[in-house]
Amino acid sequence: MTDDTKIPRSGEDDYSADIVEQRQRFIEAQTGATLEHTKQFSFDPHEMDGNIENFWGVAQIPIGVAGPLLVNGEHAQGEFYVPMATVEGTMLASYNRGMKVIKEAGGVLTTVSEESMQRSPVFIFKDSRQARDFQIWLKENFENIKAQAETSTSVGKLHDIESYHAHSMIFTRFDYSTGDAAGQNMVSRATFIACEWINQQRPEMLHYMLSGNFDTEKKTSSVNLLKTRGKRVTAEITIPRDILMKHLRVAPEQIAYGQQISTLSAILTNSSNNANHPANALAALYLATGQDVANIGESNQCTTFQRATSKGDFYFSITLPAVIMATYGGGTSLPTQRECLRMLGCEGQGKALKLCEIAAALVVAGELSLSAAARVDKTTRVNEWVDAHERLGRNR
Repeated sequence: MTDDTKIPRSGEDDYSADIVEQRQRFIEAQTGATLEHTKQFSFDPHEMDGNIENFWGVAQIPIGVAGPLLVNGEHAQGEFYVPMATVEGTMLASYNRGMKVIKEAGGVLTTVSEESMQRSPVFIFKDSRQARDFQIWLKENFENIKAQAETSTSVGKLHDIESYHAHSMIFTRFDYSTGDAAGQNMVSRATFIACEWINQQRPEMLHYMLSGNFDTEKKTSSVNLLKTRGKRVTAEITIPRDILMKHLRVAPEQIAYGQQISTLSAILTNSSNNANHPANALAALYLATGQDVANIGESNQCTTFQRATSKGDFYFSITLPAVIMATYGGGTSLPTQRECLRMLGCEGQGKALKLCEIAAALVVAGELSLSAAARVDKTTRVNEWVDAHERLGRNR
């Protein structure tokens, strides 16, 4: 007898055309749904091996293009046409408007100041004194631990072990550089090897957990805001007053005043950032380029700073301390995602920092546009934000 409620799988080749078709028929039989669009795709299913299990079809998300986005980075230099996957009407129109302002103002200056991917084991002892002594030992033996961790990877490099003492536990953050990979799996294996070696050296340890949740993976946190996870990127621009007034119809002092109020709101609501909507830009770019979209939980965390300058112009800066993006490995190797990375000149190794700088500049475009659109015109009583969604975003 066979279990007709069990999802079909093949131990020999789980990505063959036959097993994929079996799963499609199974879904139709079990759910009553007729599959048409989700069954259609243009790539070899074997390319999904390592990215998804029980593969049967695709979710086709619209991809639009915004640009040109002018970036003055250390790794991303020039104009880029940015692929953005989204189902939110008006969004690309808004980003295009921000990009027009950026281009006329001479581009966004982008800077990557730090990179660090963590796994955060916690070590548990009988009492706090044992824990304190272990914390000292951890610092003294960093080079030995580093050597053990790096036996599992030719790319990942352990550059620091942070440690925090609470009760009879030492919470740590093993900080790595991971090249062009996002690196979560890489650092998990490396840290496990290091922890097993530590466990052998410290017999008084009761036990350890490979992740004590101090890496706050896929969540916002104060520790990542200060310490960095992924890449810490700052994007900044000074926009001449006449350009701001011409394209966004708002004065520097007006937009800066609005941001003061928004920052107060962020404090009152304990928000993860005082920006408008960095997650919009990041999610759309992540979907298009094969990133782990759940990392938006960390990557959208940021701080913004803006002011009217003494010359009457407008200065805007955003620091994103946890941008997690890759150009090699994971979903970046999938066919459609490779094409989007190719559009940006970010396909393959040696391009991760470039992609992070483009992402930060893209966020700036959206922040500028929405900051201006949110206000109500005193004369016409029109709100550009509401008006744009009524004209471009009504799919009912």
